[in-house]
Amino acid sequence: MNYETTINADNTVSPAFDGEGDGRLSSRRIWIIGAAVLAVLAAAWFLMHRGDGNAAADAQESQAQVVTVVVPGTTTIAGTITASGTIAARREMPVGVAGEGGQIVQVLVDAGDWVRAGQVLAVIDRSVQGQQIASQAANVEVAAADARLAQANLDRALKLVERGFISKADIDRLTATRDAANARVRVARASLGELGARAARLNIVAPAAGLVLTRAAEPGQIVTPGSGVLFSMARDGQMEMQARLSESDLARLAVGASAEVTPVGTDRKFSGQVWQLSPTIDQTSREGIARIALAYDKVLRPGGFATATLVSGTTNAPLLPESAILSDDKGSYVFVIDQDDKAVRRPVKTGQVSAKGIAVVEGLSGRERVVLRAGGFLNPGDKVRPVVQK
Repeated sequence: MNYETTINADNTVSPAFDGEGDGRLSSRRIWIIGAAVLAVLAAAWFLMHRGDGNAAADAQESQAQVVTVVVPGTTTIAGTITASGTIAARREMPVGVAGEGGQIVQVLVDAGDWVRAGQVLAVIDRSVQGQQIASQAANVEVAAADARLAQANLDRALKLVERGFISKADIDRLTATRDAANARVRVARASLGELGARAARLNIVAPAAGLVLTRAAEPGQIVTPGSGVLFSMARDGQMEMQARLSESDLARLAVGASAEVTPVGTDRKFSGQVWQLSPTIDQTSREGIARIALAYDKVLRPGGFATATLVSGTTNAPLLPESAILSDDKGSYVFVIDQDDKAVRRPVKTGQVSAKGIAVVEGLSGRERVVLRAGGFLNPGDKVRPVVQK
């Protein structure tokens, strides 16, 4: 008789006979053992690959680039506009011949002198006018004598009319004669005053107090009302800078905006205020003029070139150093580190540039971790190890 030896679960040996039921029992045991082996292999494979994944992750973590990041927050930034232009008198006064003119006999001031209102700048020869004034003064005396005589004749006639020696018609005639003589006196005096005024206008005088900028008059020079400007003055010595600005920059300014002006050739800065904005735009250059009022200083020479920094309001925005902002054909951008420590490209719009940094007016709230340096070596999605700059 044929039989098999089998091992039971309790490790006892028992014979197995070749019957049909015994065959089915043996196949089932084989399947159970196979399933157990597969489970063991699967568990081993899982453990092995899980270790590999952790190792790969650890390797990736160890190879991640270290980058310095900054959380910029927001800063109140004063907007500024830089412009160039020329220095000029705020109110320039041209002075010329007001009267009939003549030969200049004396010039009393020079460029750079301060003068008061009505001060004589130059004297024109008035010898002819002096004789005319003397002649007319004599005519005034003659007319006055005639008027006194006419009054005396009238007074005597009034005494005689009571006695009947003089008629009423004679009194009327003498009264008219007296009135005509008095009128001739007034005419003569008016003519004398006119000659005096004409002679006074021969002097070239300052229309207001201020600083003499230029002088174009010399003794012996013949001048007439058509001679043009003999002196130019800055009223009260007030100066200005005429800053040329583009349309967009001009629209950002308002009257009263503060400015700092630096003339060429010096490092001194002069404080001023915009007192007038050009109401028109030059059609060729597309520029307008902002006029910046300045107090007098000898360094401020009209016609000189200068640069100005004008304050155009304030804004709250993140402020980043130049190294944090990159650009390509798509525009300006920064790299932001997300919560998984991966680099994310963020488009931004920059604003004012100053010594403290570049303002980011769009694209950042100020709470992000922004790559401070080495952004040019990153690609979107790169894993990094961020170090926050303190």
